[in-house]
Amino acid sequence: MFYWVVKAILGPVLAVLWQPRAEGVENVPRRGPAIMVSNHLSFSDHFFGPLPLPRKITFLAKSEYFTGTGVKGLLSRAFFTGVGQIPIDRSGGKASEAALRTGLRVLKRGDLLGIYPEGTRSPDGKLYRGRTGVARLALESKAPVVPMAMINLEKIMPPGRTVPKLGVRPKVKFGKPLDFSRYEGMETDPRVLRAVTDEIMYALMELSGQEYVDRYAQSIKAELEAEAKEARREQHADDKDRRRAERDRRKEERRARREEKRAARGEGGGDAKE
Repeated sequence: MFYWVVKAILGPVLAVLWQPRAEGVENVPRRGPAIMVSNHLSFSDHFFGPLPLPRKITFLAKSEYFTGTGVKGLLSRAFFTGVGQIPIDRSGGKASEAALRTGLRVLKRGDLLGIYPEGTRSPDGKLYRGRTGVARLALESKAPVVPMAMINLEKIMPPGRTVPKLGVRPKVKFGKPLDFSRYEGMETDPRVLRAVTDEIMYALMELSGQEYVDRYAQSIKAELEAEAKEARREQHADDKDRRRAERDRRKEERRARREEKRAARGEGGGDAKE
C-alpha cells in the first residue's frame, strides 16, 4: 500500500520537474513474474525505472540502504522498507545464495523483480560486466527477462551528489523479453551462466547506447578510489613540502633582517665615535 501512496505523490512531482520519457512499456508483462534487469547509473534509478509501469517492481537493494545511522539512515530505511525493497548482502558466498533465494520467492509470487546485474552503480556512465546471479535467477525461475535501460540518470544524481539536478530529461527504455528456455536444466554450468549474463548485458548496451567494458564495475571503483587516495597522499606531501619551503623562506627573511639590523647598528656606532 505504501508503495502506491509514494508513487502517487512522487509521480506527479517527478513528471513536472524532469518530464521523464518511456519507451517499450508494452514489453513488460501485465501479469505473472518477470525479471527487470537494469543498468545502474544513479540512486534515482529506483524512482524513474518503475514510474511508467502500472505494476510494482520489487528491487533487491543493497543492505547499506537499510543500515544507515542518524536521520538520513532512518529516512532511507523507512522509505526502502515501505516501498517493499529487499536488502541483500553483497559480500558473496552464502550471502549471494540467500539473495538468490529471496529473488526466487518474489518471482514465485508472480511479481516483478528488479535487479542490477552490474552489482553497483557505474562510476563513469559506462556499462560494466554483469554478475551471473541474474542468469541463475532466470534459469531457475523460468521467468522472462525484460531489459530496462536508464538513460541520462547519471546527470540527475551522479555518485556523491545529494541534491538532484534539474534541467535533465531522463528516459527509460524497456526491451523485448528475453527467453532462455533453451538452457533449461543447465543453471549450474558456469559457461551457460556467463553466456546468459552476457546476452542480457548486450541487450542493455543496445538499449542504453552505453560503452561496454568487460570488467566488473566494483574493480574499477576500487582502482579509482586507490588513485584518489594516492592523489590525496601526494597532495598532502606537496602541501607539506610547500609549508616547509615557506617556513624556510620566512626563516631566511628573518635571518636577513637581523643581519641588516646588526650591520646598521655597527655603521651607526662608527659615526658616533667620529
